[in-house]
Amino acid sequence: MSGQDAELDFALDRFGRAQFALVDLLRRSRGDAVAALGLGPSECPYQVTASGPHWRLRDYGGDATPSLLIVAAPIKRPYIWDLAPSASAIRSCLREGLRVHLLEWLPASRDDGHIGLDDTALIIADCVSRVAAAGRPFLIGHSLGGTLAAIHAAAAPDSISGLVLLSAPLCFQPRTSDFRDALVSLAPPMLSESEPFPGSLLSHMSALAAPHAFVWGRMMDAALSLADGHALEIHGRIERWALDEVALPGKLVRQIIDDLYRDDRFFRGELAVRGAVVGPARLAAPTLAVVNTGDDVAPPAAIEPFIAAMPAGVGRIIRYPGEIGVGLQHLGILVGRNAQAAIWPQIFAWMHAPHDGALQ
Repeated sequence: MSGQDAELDFALDRFGRAQFALVDLLRRSRGDAVAALGLGPSECPYQVTASGPHWRLRDYGGDATPSLLIVAAPIKRPYIWDLAPSASAIRSCLREGLRVHLLEWLPASRDDGHIGLDDTALIIADCVSRVAAAGRPFLIGHSLGGTLAAIHAAAAPDSISGLVLLSAPLCFQPRTSDFRDALVSLAPPMLSESEPFPGSLLSHMSALAAPHAFVWGRMMDAALSLADGHALEIHGRIERWALDEVALPGKLVRQIIDDLYRDDRFFRGELAVRGAVVGPARLAAPTLAVVNTGDDVAPPAAIEPFIAAMPAGVGRIIRYPGEIGVGLQHLGILVGRNAQAAIWPQIFAWMHAPHDGALQ
């Protein structure tokens, strides 16, 4: 690519982001209208115990052990973990007797949004150390939050008691999923790091990459939920959450698309973070991965090869078939009734079990 072509791509990228920043505002306004119908978030009370320019650490209280640190995904808002009293992973963890903390990523701005994978790894390490007063915490993450949690665990496996990954993509080889291949082809090869990346632009790219998941699947889920009041309510709350767009750091988006999705450096053991080169061979912490077999965003092929490449006896996989009333199958493990009834008890049993040998 010539220098002139690169400048043109940069200008178009910047112009497009400015337009989608306005779309972010419009989508959040639509979300506020949906919330006015009673479908807004209903979160547990919490205190903010630490914060930085890009993040803040929530503490949901209690004196129970072990501690659990949730790494939220830096996409939209973290209340998908606490959507409603009847669909709340956080409430389930509190009832189980865990001391729950959550790392929340703040919306990126032009002044302070230039963070990348190195920065997120350092922030996670800081939060792990802050919640470790009562012992090493368990680290848990969903989707991209799980990917970031796994990167920290590979860089510092001795800092945590265990790692729980929920529909978290870890392998990004070509043909791992249609979503991966389409996203790589859609993303410009020279994304700018100097501007925040609008959330609605990422939502638009995701819908183009996997319309069967982000468009047609959601429509089908709504139709199948019509006869079930609970499922229809949760579907509506998820639609409200999906409109709650936030800007992401441009550098982080560029590195996720290039270093992870395009070059697959984490699975290949070539990802450089915090002065180390990490991959599955370095992830020696006990790890439990929940795989939704109906998930097009993080299908089994995006998770299982990574777990198989970890040190022997360290990783375990639970397969979850998905369900109706979750809007998007990628979210099912957090909001689904069947997930709460059948999968989360297995997660808690694994957390309470000793992990000094091979996992059963």
